[in-house]
Amino acid sequence: MIARLVRRRARKRTGDAFDRRLLAPMILGSVLNPINSTIVAVALVPIGVALGAPPAQTAWLVSALYLATSIGQPVVGRLIDLYGPRRLFLAGMSLGGIAGLMGVLAPNLGVLIAARVVLGFGTCAGYPAAMYLIRGEARRTGRESPAGVLTTLAVANQTVAVIGPSLGGLLIGVGGWRTTFAVNIPLAVAGLILGARRLPKAPPSDPSDPSERDGERVRLDLAGMALFAAMLVALLLFLMQPRADRWYLPVLVVVAATGFTVRELRVAEPFIDLRVLGGNRPLVLTYGRTVLAAVVSYVFLYGYPQWLEEGRGLSASQAGLAQLPVFLVGIVVSTATGRRPEVRGKLVVGALGQIAACATMLLLRPDSPVWLLIAVALLFGIPQGLNNLALQNAVYHQADPERIGSSAGLMRTFFYLGAIVASSAYGAFYGTRADTGGLHGLAWFMLAVAAVFLAVTVVDRSLGRIGADDRSSTTT
Repeated sequence: MIARLVRRRARKRTGDAFDRRLLAPMILGSVLNPINSTIVAVALVPIGVALGAPPAQTAWLVSALYLATSIGQPVVGRLIDLYGPRRLFLAGMSLGGIAGLMGVLAPNLGVLIAARVVLGFGTCAGYPAAMYLIRGEARRTGRESPAGVLTTLAVANQTVAVIGPSLGGLLIGVGGWRTTFAVNIPLAVAGLILGARRLPKAPPSDPSDPSERDGERVRLDLAGMALFAAMLVALLLFLMQPRADRWYLPVLVVVAATGFTVRELRVAEPFIDLRVLGGNRPLVLTYGRTVLAAVVSYVFLYGYPQWLEEGRGLSASQAGLAQLPVFLVGIVVSTATGRRPEVRGKLVVGALGQIAACATMLLLRPDSPVWLLIAVALLFGIPQGLNNLALQNAVYHQADPERIGSSAGLMRTFFYLGAIVASSAYGAFYGTRADTGGLHGLAWFMLAVAAVFLAVTVVDRSLGRIGADDRSSTTT
């Protein structure tokens, strides 16, 4: 009896299981960006009415968050790789609280947009910190498969997508549109408390980490970060409104990209190690799939409700309810398949689900029955539940362990790049009104993107090794 008790206490001291205390700050940090992406959707109209701003101006409340997050995620992720997640997580939560206060007190749209930029940078630490902590726990426990924890994060993000618009509507009904900014204040306070109490004060020692060898401190590649930011800003601004009179933006992209490439290939400790990234073909392909998946997902999530309201004649609340099956099916699919380590099969089925859903959209008409609208949403729920989870699993396994934070942040950058491409697409196909002809044009566009997604997945044989490695390690 005493011997068993001693062994049990020894196992508890060594900690052979994931530290569950980390889950709450990880989940809160990772959902802060999605909840602010969805909650603002129902606030744009009342903000425009209150501040006298047309839709073209209030749209910057969405774009500003994406711009800041696209730039900040890999930058903050790299800082997390070097210095651990605690300080960056706490700084991000502090910025989130400041952004909420700015939104509550904002006298005009310009200050609101600035608040969204601050909020975007504040949410940058959550997801890279979560991936860093998962990697650290895998190294500590010797268990390399984080499928259960990654599934928890995916389900949490999809749940937020379900409740975000409804929560926004409830808050606006109770206290006006400023409450959609004020909600960040208690979330930030909770994040600060959880982060201060539960996150490790210093990253675990790792002799393979170049920042810990010979007592040297790694110098930040500030010039590389600045060139990366300039490249992304020019690219994203052009993608938001791709017009001939904005020709200078692609030129700036090329100039900044050239400078960034030269810089990263020469510096000893680059912000993004292009040599390693270029030699990691599986990770590059995963980033490409992330863009393609995001394009299809965001075209549907933002373009389809517009058609439901203007082309099908539903009210805003009815259009929101028509999308509810997407997220509910996504949660069920993620929960049911999340603990299986394989990603290739998930991505193939997700791609086929995209193709089937897009093809079904071609059947829609102004008088389409409700059951057909629900069928489209149910079909889209399958890739919603499979693709995002499989892609983040792929990044976890394919990325350099020393750069898991920046690699995870870069994945989010590619994801938001796809979101901005999607916004340009439905703007181009709809024109002045979201009619059925525009919807069918979008469906053909989405079909083409989904077909490329399927092709890139089928030819990538490296995906088959991810789940196979985990199975073999558990059977030996």
